[in-house]
Amino acid sequence: MTVQPHRCFWVSEDPLYVTYHDNEWGYPVGDDHRLFEKICLEGFQSGLSWLTILKKRENFRAAFDGFDFTKVARYTEDDVQRLLGDAGIVRHQGKIRSTINNAARALELVEDAGSLAAFFWRYEPPADERPAQNTKEALMALAHTPTSTRLSKDLEKRGWSFVGPTTCYAFMQAMGLVNDHEEDCFVYDKVEQARHAFVRPV
Repeated sequence: MTVQPHRCFWVSEDPLYVTYHDNEWGYPVGDDHRLFEKICLEGFQSGLSWLTILKKRENFRAAFDGFDFTKVARYTEDDVQRLLGDAGIVRHQGKIRSTINNAARALELVEDAGSLAAFFWRYEPPADERPAQNTKEALMALAHTPTSTRLSKDLEKRGWSFVGPTTCYAFMQAMGLVNDHEEDCFVYDKVEQARHAFVRPV
């Protein structure tokens, strides 16, 4: 009998979720389009499960031009109506309009910081903000942190929406600004190695 490796407590048996956990979640990301996609999808997730969004991710990518924020920022009211009629995504008018707004704000942020990656990686939290150990119990208690709250406030000050502290922390976890795999998860050491090798954008 094949022994399954230990994975984080939140992973279901859905193969799509397992693949996402094993190969994406927590690995450091420096690509602006992926960073923009993720923070938008975290906004869409609000009130839903991540698996629901993950199953629709390819539809979202097709609907939003691969989350190329230079294109999304130019969307018009016709695009809003197109997206509201797209059954393959979450048809929430506020979240759709938020994504278009945030694309325009992303362009401004790139102008200011050089790239989205350079801006977001400023918010890699200090070690003393982390739990002493990445146990299931400690990680379950982490809905947001002082750093995710600061990131949220900075984005909101810049005009972004659907970027509350909890959304920002989920984004930070997924994009590798922190390693929140359980320490006995078989992916933990892989993510640690990737984070060690990752060149922080400036």
